[in-house]
Amino acid sequence: MGGGAAAAWRADKEPFRHGAGRTRRARRRHFPGDDFIEEAKMWRAVASVLLRAKVPGGRACCLLPAQKGRSLVAGTTRHRRRDIAAGGLRAARPLSMNPGIQKVEALDAGHFVRVEWEDGSESRYPCVWLRDNCQCPHCFLRSARARRLVFEDLDVNIVVKEVALADRKKISITWPDEHASEYEAEWLKKRCFSEEARAEMREDLFLPERQYWGSDLQLPKIPFEEVMYNDESAYKWLCTLKKVGIVLLTGAAARQGELVKLGHRIGFLRLTFYGPTWQVQDKADANNVAYTTGKLCFHTDYPVLQHPPGVQLLHCIKQTAAGGESEVVDGFNVSNKLKKQNPQAYQILSSTAVDYTDVGVDYCDFAVQNKQRIIDVDSRGQAVRINYNNATRDTVFDIPAEKVRPFYAALKEFNDLLNSTEHKFTYKLEPGDIVTFDNWRVLHGRQSYPSGSEVTRHLEGAYADWDVVMSRLRLLRKRVLNRD
Repeated sequence: MGGGAAAAWRADKEPFRHGAGRTRRARRRHFPGDDFIEEAKMWRAVASVLLRAKVPGGRACCLLPAQKGRSLVAGTTRHRRRDIAAGGLRAARPLSMNPGIQKVEALDAGHFVRVEWEDGSESRYPCVWLRDNCQCPHCFLRSARARRLVFEDLDVNIVVKEVALADRKKISITWPDEHASEYEAEWLKKRCFSEEARAEMREDLFLPERQYWGSDLQLPKIPFEEVMYNDESAYKWLCTLKKVGIVLLTGAAARQGELVKLGHRIGFLRLTFYGPTWQVQDKADANNVAYTTGKLCFHTDYPVLQHPPGVQLLHCIKQTAAGGESEVVDGFNVSNKLKKQNPQAYQILSSTAVDYTDVGVDYCDFAVQNKQRIIDVDSRGQAVRINYNNATRDTVFDIPAEKVRPFYAALKEFNDLLNSTEHKFTYKLEPGDIVTFDNWRVLHGRQSYPSGSEVTRHLEGAYADWDVVMSRLRLLRKRVLNRD
């Protein structure tokens, strides 16, 4: 299909592959998802050529409608698009984003509007939702992309007075108070209330897909400079971070300040009581167990905060010759194992509020106190955040005495799973490495190393919130994949 157009596209790519000034990009390390970005670009070019093609008689060549659940992009299914390795990179859906409307009508005494699409599918829209989301200047401030209509003025029992098909790309509605609203077909199609459409929208907005791992982790690696100056590489980094939970950036300068640059790349870093960045090294009278040479057991950082940092960044500036290896474990993978192995233990850890405390002086003086469940779950009982730090778990434990021992037994079983050779992955940072990981999912630890008269191991650390990271990911996706 489209062989000539595809060949032309490949020919156009040759100067980029071999031309002057492109050598570094041509030699760039192949990363999971590269092929898919290239495929997406190719098929956009193919579609462009086909749409311009003519057939005898002067009629424009047109493409047949896609079968339900399938894409016309290289005949791939929606499920195959989800199965792209380490990064979840997906091509734009050019045809589904240009829907045509066949018919529109009011249903259920005007409480619903039914749209029949040219591809044979249909969508039902509640009228209260349509009125709430009127896109006219009186109801919607386009410059801020925000609703102007105040909720007090919304009639939750509203029905349509009249609905009409303005053209194949737009419907118009007149409401009982004579207010008029228009809705573009593409806008409506994206917001269809069908289960399949809502699942696809969730996937587009939040990238919920996860790739679980254990000791077999193939640690994803991307050059630091590429992330800093190449949008495709930055997009792959953040997609992989969201999906796998950990990515190693290599080749940064072995000096303080690189994390500040990385923070600017995504937006900004999270300020905590330990400062915008903090230095992990052996310190006298350490105010944190990380600032010693001892072993650090698996933990997530800062469960003592009501909203723990979502992403942690650790930059290796100096590394000890002996010891100091880093260890990580996929907390969601282990939580799933615990849930199958001992549902009662899972229930205890996902329902018991544990006290955490942190008191000291650093960026400023602090006295922080909070309660967290070891395993935070969503409405379906799936783990969405791990809050486990044995060092800052308080001596105060606000539960009935008879529930204490069952809690310890459950936590012991969870901790044993974390430390099993089947689940943990061990590696050693080199100067210039920056490990970035999901602090809500990946628990990290460190093997002990010898102390000395001089600092032999030095990491600089920083945090970022998932809100900031996901914001940058969406902006990069729009830029790289040319989609909204």
